Amino acid sequence: MEPMIELEGVTKLYRTVLGVNDISLQLQSGAFGLLGPNGSGKTTLINLILGQIRPTLGTVRLFGKSPWKNDRLTRRIGLCPTVEIAYPNVSAKEWVTFLVQMHGFALPAAKQAACRALELVKLDHAMDRPIGTYSLGMRQRAKLAQAIAHDPDLLILDEPFNGLDPVGRFEMTEFLRNWVRDGKSLILASHILYEVEAVHPAFLLISGGRLLASGTPQEVRQILADSPSEVVVHCNQASRLASLLCEQNLVQKLNILADQQIRIVTPSAAKLFEQLPGICQQHGIVIDQLTSENESLQSLFATLMRIHRGET
Repeated sequence: MEPMIELEGVTKLYRTVLGVNDISLQLQSGAFGLLGPNGSGKTTLINLILGQIRPTLGTVRLFGKSPWKNDRLTRRIGLCPTVEIAYPNVSAKEWVTFLVQMHGFALPAAKQAACRALELVKLDHAMDRPIGTYSLGMRQRAKLAQAIAHDPDLLILDEPFNGLDPVGRFEMTEFLRNWVRDGKSLILASHILYEVEAVHPAFLLISGGRLLASGTPQEVRQILADSPSEVVVHCNQASRLASLLCEQNLVQKLNILADQQIRIVTPSAAKLFEQLPGICQQHGIVIDQLTSENESLQSLFATLMRIHRGET
């Protein structure tokens, strides 16, 4: 089956600034979370996929064709960008209708599609109001409406949860889950892990313009579990547990922080977590709390960067 998206050795330079660096990947239809810190290259990668910019090196193919100056592919893509809507005096219905017309719809069909999309994002009650009177969350919904109104095959969203209140975030998540269940494809770019994970996509993890890892959440977690990790354990016999872990060769480095707390650097968190319950049960050690450095997004990318540089 032909990939939906294919990048081969893609690099984008902005003079002396590196946007993305030697990215190669193939994506079939489905849901993908493009996850990375701010400034990591997510938006540059999206613009390359859309054909809005050309790679300095390498090739990009979308649905088997080059997206650069290929208007026929535009109809198959829906984009919800990070940029704000630039027409505050225009109503959402007028704005979405106009954008649908640009995809080749006649005016009556475009109006019908716009109203349907605004209803789907729960903005039908305000569709005739000027966009300038909208809250940030309402403007975000309007951007989503214009992205889906022409019924694209692939929906690309860049930080779509910005400005949404908790109810709006829940409704956005439910909408995206339903979109994927209906057989549509999705790329969701964000710097917040739980927002992406709630939609249950495969992950594309990018930092510093480099694709560091890809796969299901379980596969990414396994990469981290098999890498050196720092773990802090609170227990009733810290010194005894430290001695037992050293005997089992489960630690690279160990510090006793207090009578009931130790910090462990382990070569494999997966192996440590597998053997720790048995050790504690056998020797009557009770663990009150266990925390891992890799639970934070920042630590996750730091670990992946070390793997990418061959430091682990």
